[in-house]
Amino acid sequence: MDTHAAAVPVQAPLQAGHPDPARLDRLGEIVVRVGLNLARGQELVITAPMDAAPLVRRVTEHAYRAGASLVTCFYSDDESKLARFKYAPDDAFDVASGWLADGIANAFRGNAARLAISGEDPSLLGGQDPDRVARANRANSRVNRPSLELITTFAINWNIVAYATPAWARTVFPGESADIAVGKLWDAIFAASRTDGDDPVAAWAAHNATLAARSQYLNERDFSGLHFRGPGTDLVVGLADGHLWAGGAERAMNGIVCNPNIPTEEVFTTPHRARVDGFVRSTKPLSYQGTLIEDIMVRFQDGRIVEAHASRGESVLTRVLATDEGASRLGEVALVPHSSPISQSGVLFQNTLFDENAASHLAVGQAYTKCLRDTDGQDAATLSARGANTSLIHIDWMIGSGEIDVDAITQGGDHEPLMRGGEWV
Repeated sequence: MDTHAAAVPVQAPLQAGHPDPARLDRLGEIVVRVGLNLARGQELVITAPMDAAPLVRRVTEHAYRAGASLVTCFYSDDESKLARFKYAPDDAFDVASGWLADGIANAFRGNAARLAISGEDPSLLGGQDPDRVARANRANSRVNRPSLELITTFAINWNIVAYATPAWARTVFPGESADIAVGKLWDAIFAASRTDGDDPVAAWAAHNATLAARSQYLNERDFSGLHFRGPGTDLVVGLADGHLWAGGAERAMNGIVCNPNIPTEEVFTTPHRARVDGFVRSTKPLSYQGTLIEDIMVRFQDGRIVEAHASRGESVLTRVLATDEGASRLGEVALVPHSSPISQSGVLFQNTLFDENAASHLAVGQAYTKCLRDTDGQDAATLSARGANTSLIHIDWMIGSGEIDVDAITQGGDHEPLMRGGEWV
């Protein structure tokens, strides 16, 4: 049996701004054993920013120790991405690497696991033409649609985790030196990812049990909807017919139990695409493709956003909602207590993986059909009739706080308190 100590390589003394090697190794172990639960003989496909190479190496070592047959990483580079927006001809922004997307989708069809390491500069494209950014995103979304469907249906085990890159750290802690900012961001990532303690894997098992108990309660009650109320918010979210709540560890269709997000504090399900009415205000900014969209206020009618405003980034929000017909409808609703560790840290990460776990949230766009019962043999039209939304995008934004109350709506139309002041009743 491999031991944790045996997996830690000999390292030079820790330098300022660099992650502690032992903690980074524990994060790599958590990714493989908890996030992916990688099976012997399984391939692993990784996407990561170039700065995240140290974590990729730790994950790769743990993956091979777990019996992986092959680990392949595709690196991205912020400077190269920015060069495209500065120097490429205008018609280049309607082009995406379909050949690469096809290859990755084929790997997933062959039961390869998927790991995405995030950490890109949130403000990288902030000064670029928003129309070009929107066109490039649409092109990428189109070619990556087959992969997205395999992920949203949980056909395979997958995981998203973060790496504290200098550009991201400077955005989160703008008043600090680069080394201090990176160190602070690493401390926040390690804490939220439960890497510290005598047995991080056991800590994740206990946390997953708590999330599973909440999901089980909600599934047993089979509520028809949720009613969010608070400052600037009075919103009724109908739930899809035969919906399922999920959270923490989930069994993928290939039989492997995985934790898709590290960290995670949410339980979530599929709303009904046509049964959302009322208005809602965001409680945290949304960082999207270099733009910080603040004070989002939208109004829903019959499931569709018919009015949308923001104090900052409104034009970007408008473009996002116009991506396709499903972009202005909901694909996810999630409940997160205000007392979650990420919320209590007080840090705005400007990274959805973390910020969505600080507050209850909604997602416009593609639904997770994993959160529907008895979907075998049902085509897209049938799933849509049950309430599952379809879109090229899936974008989460936060609506929860210590001032938000949530009622569950029973099948008979009665209201029952579910959360008060952002906490579970």
